[in-house]
Amino acid sequence: MKLKPVVLSLMLVATPIFADEPTILPSVTVEGQSLLDEPGVSHQDTGEVLAMPVDGGDFLRAIPGVSGIRMGGHGIDPIIRGQSQTQLNILLDGAYVHGGCPNRMDPPTAYSPIETYDTVTVIKGSQTVIYGAGGSGGTVLFERKTPRFGENQFVRGKIGGGYTSNSKTKDLFGDIAVGSRQGFARGIVEYQDAGNYKDGDGNETRSALSSKSGNFILGYTPDEKNRLELSFEATRLDDVLYSGAGMDSPNSENDTIRLKYENEWGTKLALYYSKVEHVMDNYSLRPLAAGKKKMRVSSNSNTKGARLSHNWLTDNDLEWTLGIDYQHNNRDANRGAASVSTPTTLQSIMWPDVNLKQVGLFAELEMPVRAADLLKLGLRYDRVTSEADRAKQIAMGGVSPNSLYSRYYGKTADVHSENNFSGFIRYEHALGDDDNFVFVSLSRSVRTADATERFLAANNSNPAERWVGNPDLEPEQHHELELGLFWQADSWDLNTSVFYNLVNDYILRDRAHAQSGILQNDNASIYRNVDAEIYGFEWVTNVKLHQNWLSRLTLDYVHATNTTDDRAIAQMPPLSGSLNLDYKQATWLLGSKLSFAAKQKRVDDDLNTGSGLDARQTPGFGVLDFYGRVAINKQTVIKLGVNNVFDKTYAYHVNRANVDPFNPEPVQVNEPGRLFWFNFSVKF
Repeated sequence: MKLKPVVLSLMLVATPIFADEPTILPSVTVEGQSLLDEPGVSHQDTGEVLAMPVDGGDFLRAIPGVSGIRMGGHGIDPIIRGQSQTQLNILLDGAYVHGGCPNRMDPPTAYSPIETYDTVTVIKGSQTVIYGAGGSGGTVLFERKTPRFGENQFVRGKIGGGYTSNSKTKDLFGDIAVGSRQGFARGIVEYQDAGNYKDGDGNETRSALSSKSGNFILGYTPDEKNRLELSFEATRLDDVLYSGAGMDSPNSENDTIRLKYENEWGTKLALYYSKVEHVMDNYSLRPLAAGKKKMRVSSNSNTKGARLSHNWLTDNDLEWTLGIDYQHNNRDANRGAASVSTPTTLQSIMWPDVNLKQVGLFAELEMPVRAADLLKLGLRYDRVTSEADRAKQIAMGGVSPNSLYSRYYGKTADVHSENNFSGFIRYEHALGDDDNFVFVSLSRSVRTADATERFLAANNSNPAERWVGNPDLEPEQHHELELGLFWQADSWDLNTSVFYNLVNDYILRDRAHAQSGILQNDNASIYRNVDAEIYGFEWVTNVKLHQNWLSRLTLDYVHATNTTDDRAIAQMPPLSGSLNLDYKQATWLLGSKLSFAAKQKRVDDDLNTGSGLDARQTPGFGVLDFYGRVAINKQTVIKLGVNNVFDKTYAYHVNRANVDPFNPEPVQVNEPGRLFWFNFSVKF
């Protein structure tokens, strides 16, 4: 297919029908060209990023159809098609990294500083079975791709940095590779230090953090046919503050080891081990609130896995991919409590030494049909087992995880096993001879309950502050129908799709109201299976207005209902989009971006009758940013801009409720007010 421009920005004001009061949203912007034209797929070169995303989740929010949950200044948790957490398969250079916080302070994207990756691919919906079980909402691939060294080439690199006002964020990075045609060594480092930012009303938002990471890659490339890589990565997050949580994180650490091999005959092997150690408390980085005990949670999340696949093309143009993968995640977390001194009493066994193991077999086939049509098929089988080895251990008050499970579900933890089958079929019909096509796809994806949903055991004397997993959960079963169109003319293109997802046994986080299968009516946070439907659409149009003027319109919408209770599902983004305009010359660019969202009225915000996970009905907004880029020479690029030009106050609907007792005015964690940013990069 032909490459199409991914344009940015626009010099318009917010359309009034979308906003109760126009507001301005600072955003990350991505320029350049899309490398994949398929509807539902976005492939971005991280070198084309404008502004300074704080992590991979912040970067993803700039992609049409992707939202993200903000709790503080770091750890933006992505949402695709109304689905998040383990409904998304997120791989960091081929490895799964599961965070150490049950409350999602550190989703996988928290350990993905965008400067250390080369490309990011977002595959929306269930369009592949290669990258693991589930993935009903989509798959996100953060990848490092080190080019082979050519003849008489021995070193190359890139260094850069930047500054953002408001939060006074300083960012530095370096990426240097040395080698020859037979191999290479590559080192990547990143450092970021940020203070608290202020929203448009001047309220200080607890969002400060310090982050540093290092990655060392050894590559062996003896010839054009074989490639072997060994890498070690370390990420350290210190003094991370959160307005959307009752705790902060003094430190969080991730170490990941990867071994990858591939050859020209289509064989790929990946082995990885990731270790996360996460600490959070309510006293070391903030004054202890009146009447509160000191609380400290220490947790570990260790994941090891492997994937072996082989891809080949037969004489009749059938392209096959067969493979096997394995993943084992162990999570263990304790919460300590004390009235005065450092917490020493075991108050809760949050994750009681949980082991979740998955072994999968998968196959995909791509074959031409007729002259230019294409048929794609995928099938996957997963054997899943889970258990909690410390479920019988007793904590404060003689309460064990098993006693909490029994209290709310009448069950105790045991070894749970599943046999899950997933697959998809997609047919693309060509329209003429210009790479235009329509497609229809039908898929089934099955997601098992994660460690939090099945085994979390957070006790409290106040039942409404308990949070208890359900060891008896059935896996989610998503059945999605999608229709799409790609059309490209001389000066414009259209990329759009609509989807309908019927979900059996949707895993719903809810409050205990004595529903079917729930034994209590005390407002504790619990999990249960319900039936659900999720539907929506995505629309992207690029227009070349003139030789140097590029414009873009995007729209996306998702509607999700708990059909068992006829109730809206919480944390769904409203109708959103952007309208853009760029003026681009060979060595410089000027542009602006208008983003907008409708008011979200479909909420589940009542603690007494629902889940209370939505903070409120969130007002709509319109958002304007300006930016520019200039290439000083072939090696040096400078970028700068201003976000939230009108210094307005706003929040994404999916942002967490503000629970900062020292700044209680905001309802949700607001986005930053006006900020100026600058960054540069030098290649050699």
